[in-house]
Amino acid sequence: MADPHALVTGANRGIGLALVQQLLASGHRVVATCRQPGRATMLNPLAGEYPGRLHVLPLDVAEPKSHTELVRELPLVLGEDDDGAPGRLDLLVNNAGVLHSGERFGSLTAANFDDSFRTNALGPLLLAQALAPLLADGARIVNLSSRLGAISLAERFGTPSYNMSKAALNMATVLLARALEDRGIVAIAISPGWVRTDMGGEDAEVAVEDAAAGILGVAAKLGAGDSGRFVDWRGQSVPW
Repeated sequence: MADPHALVTGANRGIGLALVQQLLASGHRVVATCRQPGRATMLNPLAGEYPGRLHVLPLDVAEPKSHTELVRELPLVLGEDDDGAPGRLDLLVNNAGVLHSGERFGSLTAANFDDSFRTNALGPLLLAQALAPLLADGARIVNLSSRLGAISLAERFGTPSYNMSKAALNMATVLLARALEDRGIVAIAISPGWVRTDMGGEDAEVAVEDAAAGILGVAAKLGAGDSGRFVDWRGQSVPW
């Protein structure tokens, strides 16, 4: 049986990069995407360490045309399975996201909301739709969400375009779960916690490597009954 294939978006740094590293170490073949592969100075050296097992491809999750270009290139990367059938993706991790800091009530702008929703919510949904023909039956879709997208946990005003777009991503995850359930494809939203990345800052609670390991551990244990759930990186349910 061929080694499983995974695709990770926003893979040039932070959680995305750690996911790629850990997937490669566990024997996966990985397609790592980012907007500017030529500038992915931490990601590209991995291709030399894992020849033929890591492919770095361009993708802007907020641009449907970029989805189309990725879908056009992927069959060449995925190749064929041992039985000669076209290769398929076993795991899709929608990790790419954006957070606009400094938003204040009274000076909110439509541009920030447009960018946040296109990147954090609509992008993952449309990308999954575009990639659906290339997903293996029984594949897993993991959407990186946030506790900030949980309506019942909102206790202060802050980062509204991010929070609202992650809440929308949670709904998109449920809809994906329903759309793909007849193929046994499981879709979940997962909060990685407050992670020490460029977005999370140095004071964050969770190390990048721990968050990535937790996410992959949860993904590996998913069953059909988990599809549409919102959980944290330890697998515990998060309130909506």
